[in-house]
Amino acid sequence: MTTSNTNSATGLPLEGVRVVEFTHMVMGPTCGMILADLGAEVIKIEPPGGDKTRNLPGLGIGFFRSFNRNKKSVVLDIHTEQGLASAKDLIGQSDVVLENFRPGMMEKLGLSYKDLEVQFPKLIYVSHKGFLPGPYEDRLALDEVVQNMAGLTYMTGPKGRPLRAGTSVNDIMGGMFGAIGVLAALRERDRTGKGQEIQSALFENCCLLAAQHMQQYQMTGEVPPPFPSRVSAWSVYDTFDVAHGEQLFIGAVSDKQYLALCDVLGRPDLATDPALLTNAQRVEVRSELLKRLGESICQWEIDVLCDKLQAAGLPYAKVVRPDQLVKDEHLIQSGGLVPMETEDGETQVMLLPLLMGGRRPGVRMPLPRIGQHTEEVLASLKA
Repeated sequence: MTTSNTNSATGLPLEGVRVVEFTHMVMGPTCGMILADLGAEVIKIEPPGGDKTRNLPGLGIGFFRSFNRNKKSVVLDIHTEQGLASAKDLIGQSDVVLENFRPGMMEKLGLSYKDLEVQFPKLIYVSHKGFLPGPYEDRLALDEVVQNMAGLTYMTGPKGRPLRAGTSVNDIMGGMFGAIGVLAALRERDRTGKGQEIQSALFENCCLLAAQHMQQYQMTGEVPPPFPSRVSAWSVYDTFDVAHGEQLFIGAVSDKQYLALCDVLGRPDLATDPALLTNAQRVEVRSELLKRLGESICQWEIDVLCDKLQAAGLPYAKVVRPDQLVKDEHLIQSGGLVPMETEDGETQVMLLPLLMGGRRPGVRMPLPRIGQHTEEVLASLKA
């Protein structure tokens, strides 16, 4: 491993690993964030003026803050001779390169894996792409493009109204698979002494998300219906209106849970009805049953009903907006939502969803300013 210039010993598993990140938007930065959270020294190469993701409007406004913590920022113009030379020098002192630019860009710059592997045989190189090699590999892809291509919009929306998932599921998942590839490649390099190229792709990510529906079709010969049109395996597995226009998901996936729900709602008539004794019977009349349950549920105050469902051991969930998560008691008390310093104050960020040895890999550095670490990192190349 390369000796990294981290501020202090972290005791984290990737301490001593240096990563050079040529990325923007979500997919590549997610990979770098995961590696940084796990202790790697991640050096983000930004163009003059900074990564344009820093200033996206609308739904993109949170991209940079969400996926670029624990990194160092170095400004290099890799389209100039001097900037490109510095980039190659930095790569030569690093373990891992990450990139997620359009097909062909790194090749034009002489920074592709094929350009680097002979000179740096231990280098691990991760390309985050729209598609793995094949007929689609030269197409440009976005999360929404592959969600349509891989069946996710079809499965999510009502029949005839495809609907994308409400967040960048494939970009984030693609970054995760890139990071998984790095961890495996580091382990293999320990054994062989050689690096390798890793590719992670949006389309294949999304096809994996649809894998169970692909199997469903192959096993039954029937086209899987969109989720809103599906035949549920359980009679009570739906979102209900409660008092004051709020909504609550309730599931009862066994006969025991169904009886417990009837008890909570004070509906012995639904518990003892001979036509509703088994889940199979209830599924046959699901629409009518949900209507009858809804007539009772709509009268409840949401917090009162949640307490009753919790006491009865039933699965339930309020329909929560992202803004409400900022004050979620579990995220805060479990240490999953923590403060991070930015140029304009403090924000709350979500940590990786895992514990390692009882601790949560956290925020070690403020969000980097544009080029904040340029002088430090480039000086280390001359040392």
